[in-house]
Amino acid sequence: MMRLSLIGLAAVSTVLVCSSPGVAEEKMEKPTISVSGTGKLSAIPDIAEIQVGVRSQAPTAQAALAANNESMNAMHSILKENGVATKDIQTTQIQVSPEYSQPPNRPRAVNEAEFVPRIVGYRVDNTVQITARQIPKLGALLDALVTAGANQIHGISFRVDNPEKLLDEIRRKAMADAKSKAELLAGEAGVVLGSPLKIVDEGGGPRPPSPLYAPRMEMMARAAAPMPIAAGEQELAVTVHVVYELKPGK
Repeated sequence: MMRLSLIGLAAVSTVLVCSSPGVAEEKMEKPTISVSGTGKLSAIPDIAEIQVGVRSQAPTAQAALAANNESMNAMHSILKENGVATKDIQTTQIQVSPEYSQPPNRPRAVNEAEFVPRIVGYRVDNTVQITARQIPKLGALLDALVTAGANQIHGISFRVDNPEKLLDEIRRKAMADAKSKAELLAGEAGVVLGSPLKIVDEGGGPRPPSPLYAPRMEMMARAAAPMPIAAGEQELAVTVHVVYELKPGK
């Protein structure tokens, strides 16, 4: 009798062990659906960021630096007169570089490998990033900066100040878009949409700005009317990825 009881206990244990993976697998597997939703909103930018600089050339480094400093000081005065705060002006580059002579432009009777470059002058580059908060006056400001000596504009970009409130509204639109898609697909499949199990917010923002180069700065400075600047509209977008649980249809 003792032997039979032990065998029976072993058989029960075997059944329980074998059935455990199936139970765990049943708990882990839930029918789900994954969708993406996008929200968009257009807004008028109220801030412009500009890279403006001065390039000066002279036979000596001291002369190039002195000329550059004079133009930069004039630029800073213009910025102050136009209400640009000190916190909105940041130096991004200062560089002093020698300029070398080039090989003579004549038939290759002379071996260019024997040509030894020599310093013929120096170039000084000084660039600042300006945050302008009065876009309607931006064209007149740039004209004044060019007149003061600026001869480099590396780029202008526009953005919306404090976009968080707008982004929250856009996230609501993105979630509504995702839910609408999931409900449509679930209905077509004959099941009921359940609660979201996972939400991933990819964030969003404006497109990167296109650089504006100014090879004709002197012509801009001589223009009778202020330089036209159009901020346009900026599209803000947010994408979310949502995983919903699916329940049997009624």
